[in-house]
Amino acid sequence: MSDDSEAEEADIEDVEEETADEETEGLQTGDFIELDYTAYTVEGGQLVDTTDAEVAEEEGVGEEQEFGPRTIVLGQGHIFQTVEDDIIGAEVGDSGSVVVPAEEAFGEYDEDEVRTVSANKIPEDDRYPGAHVDIDGQHGHVETIIGGRARVDFNHPLAGEDIEYEYEILREIDDREEKAQGLIEMFLDMELDVWFETETVEEEQLVEPDEDDLDEDEEPEPETETVEVEEETMYIEATPQLTMNQQWMMGKQQIAQELTQQLGVDRIIVQEEIGAGGMMGGMGGMMGGAGGDVDVDLEQAVEDMDLEDADVDADEIVDELEDAEE
Repeated sequence: MSDDSEAEEADIEDVEEETADEETEGLQTGDFIELDYTAYTVEGGQLVDTTDAEVAEEEGVGEEQEFGPRTIVLGQGHIFQTVEDDIIGAEVGDSGSVVVPAEEAFGEYDEDEVRTVSANKIPEDDRYPGAHVDIDGQHGHVETIIGGRARVDFNHPLAGEDIEYEYEILREIDDREEKAQGLIEMFLDMELDVWFETETVEEEQLVEPDEDDLDEDEEPEPETETVEVEEETMYIEATPQLTMNQQWMMGKQQIAQELTQQLGVDRIIVQEEIGAGGMMGGMGGMMGGAGGDVDVDLEQAVEDMDLEDADVDADEIVDELEDAEE
């Protein structure tokens, strides 16, 4: 090979390495980031979503809602793909603006989704134009009601609208517990205490049979052995709010699976801790009186009883109680 050919190949390799480096610079799929954003419809400027409390207050929305930066994992569909594509390769501190087309956002407007239904399918209190209703498993809003018929639009309220997102990448999240808390807040809109522990557990594992001990036509029997392995466990502190949370009740398996995959843990345990002032603490005290070491003055206890009108002997009761205690 000539010197010119070798030099040309070296140049190609250098270009490929530079291209590869450029492709992996900045934020990438799988990174946890904290994102601030506000989204409006392109036509009409209607607020769609925001993490900014001041914007929400100006628009008069979410009075009972808490606003703040959102934790997302790039590549997991936590935000529209067009926004995500714009963030990939960017750096912390970067900001941007990107338009999400209607078909990717809330879908194109479909005239066939505007249908006439019997007004009897709508609760009486919701029989007015603009009411949001659920009919046959579909959500829609009432356009008109004439006689016993209602015209209902089952399109999403933002169907056909392009959405403009303005965003700022606040920081990348590296702390594992903070990652977990951010995901939980995204799924359930609540803050929960979480922690991680590495535990040694025993499990049965299949072992390869010794083929030298088998006859030529003999099928090996499956064999197992007990081994100790380390498992990473994520604990979530259960609260009354979690127990009653609708998203948790309906989707705890899916949420747990997402947390397991994103955080690289083997299992998740939701743990309830009840202190001395809680119900179990009180029950413990009550059950302690039914047995165990209890220091009671039997004579005083009998004297405190109202036995004046009863045909019993107090001394006999004390003797019987003392015999039973022995």
